[in-house]
This record gives sequence, structure tokens and C-alpha cells, in this order.
Amino acid sequence: MPREPAFTIGIEEEYLLVDRASRDLVDDPPSAMLAECERLLEGQVSPEFLRSQIEVATRVCSTLGEARADLARLRRTVAEVSGRHGMAPIAASTHPFALWDAQKPTQRERYAVLHRDMQGVARRLVICGLHVHVGLDDDELRIDLMNQVRYFLPHLLALSTSSPFWRGEDTGLHSYRISVFDGMPRTGLPEQFESWGEYRRHIGILTGTGLIEDGTKLWWDVRPSERFPTLEMRITDICTRLDDGIAIAALYRCILRMLWRLKRENQRWRIYARMLIDENRWRAQRYGIDEGLVDFGRREIVPYADLLEEILALVAPDAAHFGCAAEIAHARTILARGTSAHAQRRVYGEAVAAGAGKAEALRAVVDWLVAETQRDL
Repeated sequence: MPREPAFTIGIEEEYLLVDRASRDLVDDPPSAMLAECERLLEGQVSPEFLRSQIEVATRVCSTLGEARADLARLRRTVAEVSGRHGMAPIAASTHPFALWDAQKPTQRERYAVLHRDMQGVARRLVICGLHVHVGLDDDELRIDLMNQVRYFLPHLLALSTSSPFWRGEDTGLHSYRISVFDGMPRTGLPEQFESWGEYRRHIGILTGTGLIEDGTKLWWDVRPSERFPTLEMRITDICTRLDDGIAIAALYRCILRMLWRLKRENQRWRIYARMLIDENRWRAQRYGIDEGLVDFGRREIVPYADLLEEILALVAPDAAHFGCAAEIAHARTILARGTSAHAQRRVYGEAVAAGAGKAEALRAVVDWLVAETQRDL
């Protein structure tokens, strides 16, 4: 019987920094704020491409409980430090009304290169995501599971949506972040690769011609990490509520172990063409959990609730193995009350119904995001 991978887990979250008075993005936070965060969080926090963003990363964790505790500490510390400067983090993939062209890039070499290469496409990246690393130290296994797990990525995206607004307008999408990010090259679903060697040969073509420096410039929805022996899921919006993000991280980890179990038993999940999975990706981006996704085997659109129950049943042995049955069951709570995108629209609508103007209603959405980002920490 093959040795079971470690399936360790690490979670990265990106936040937007808002001014507590104006509720707009802080285009140039004081350097003392980041310096204090870096001192308190010891390498677990870093600036992002824009100065109005900040990123945190948990340690390598063995359990979901450990990951949740670490992530709560990171959120809490960023909130406390930024609060002393009249700011607050919001865990939302877009800001309800901020203008991307008013933001300033972080003054670091890697971001200067990105800005120079991508120009206007990069300047629009006022977006934040949730990234989940799961430890798989076998190169061939990472590629095999990447090929298979692509099928489930739209299901995870639908649970995470937190970006309905852009530049003060309701986009009609649950995850407008995906539309912004898709303007970049080397994004979206990854190619299918027959082996680790084939994957590295393709990377070699891109690096050998000087198109990219290394595999970190592949911004796919899921990718083999270039820095760690992990398979990194990147498709999801940042979840405003901490426990929503933990549920999605737990599901991703359990799905990978379920696929590994199939492989151990000489089975595998069916590989579907990227053009088909892209249809579900679009439906998740547009409708979130509201309109269902396509079951390609049945060739019909199935309500998301039914699909979620199927996934929870598939991964039940893996949730038991990891001791995270409660965390993945929280996905039902998300389904029942809606995602952050639903709540943001509700807060906006209630404010307008109460007589608020558009600008005031959008500020009410930011106030909700500030409060919910720090909830249950």
C-alpha cells in the first residue's frame, strides 16, 4: 500500500485596508503600520502588489483547528494594529466603491516588474483571494491530483463569493474578482499534464525564452507551488467570515485525499475537458450557489445543494480521518444563509430602502465588512 501523503495545510488570506472615517481604501498606509505587523507576526505577513492590500499566511499546520487558531490570530493582529492608525482590514475580494486608478503600487522590485510587464491589466488588481496549500511531497501525485481536482474548483468558488461590487456598481456577478484576474495572462484553469516531467518541460519553455522567471508566474486556479511541496488552490474569493474560509479549506483538503484514495484503489475521477469545467467556473462566478452547476455525467444543471451533499458524502471518510466533519458541515450553513456577496447586496438594499443614498449605502456595506471580518476571532 502506498505511503499516505502528509496532507498538511497552510492558508493565505489577502485583505484590503480601509479608512474607518471615509470607508475608502487607504492608498498609502503608514510604513509604521506594516512594520509593526511584521514585528508581531514574524514573517507571516507581507505587503501585496498595491499598498492598500496586505497578506497573511498561516504556518504549516497538521489540523484544521491549528490552522483556524493561527489564522484568527493573524486577522486579529492586523485588525488591532491597523485600528491604531484609524484603519481596518476587510476580507472581501473587491471594495464596494474604491477606484482602482487611485491606488498606488508597493515599492518593491518584484511588483515594479509586474507593473512594467502587465501595465493597465496589473493596475486594476484591487482584488483579494484565499489560497490553500495542501502538502503533497510526491511530484507525480501533485500533477495527477491537479488534473482531477480541477472539476471541483467551481464548486469551491461558488461557496466563497465576496465580490459583487466594483467601482460603486453592482456588477450582477457574485465574484467579479475572477473577471478582473482573468485579464492577466496564465490565469484560469490549468492545462492537463501527463506527468511532472511534461509540466516541467512546459515551464522550461516559458523560462528559457524569458517569458517568465519561474513557476510563481503561473497564476492558475490551482497549481503546484514553486516554493513548497504543495498543491495550491487559488480560485476562491477571500471569505469575509473566518469560518467560511476554514470550511472551504477543509473541503479542498478532503477532496484531495478522496482523490488520493481513489488512486490507491486503482481508480480515478473522470477527467473532463477544460471547456466544460470553464462553463461551471462561469456559472459559479456569475450566480454563486444560486443557479446550480452542470453535472457532466448526467448532462444537466443540478441545484448546488444537491451537488454539495454529493461532495460531502464523497469526502466523509476523509473528514473523519482529519477530524474536520464539523468544519466541512459548515458549508451547509453558508448555503443556508448565503455568501458574503449575498450579504453585501442585502445590506446595500436595506440601506437604500431605509432612505440612504447610493454613497451612504455603499459605506454601510463597508461597515458590515469591517465588523464581519473581525467576527468570531
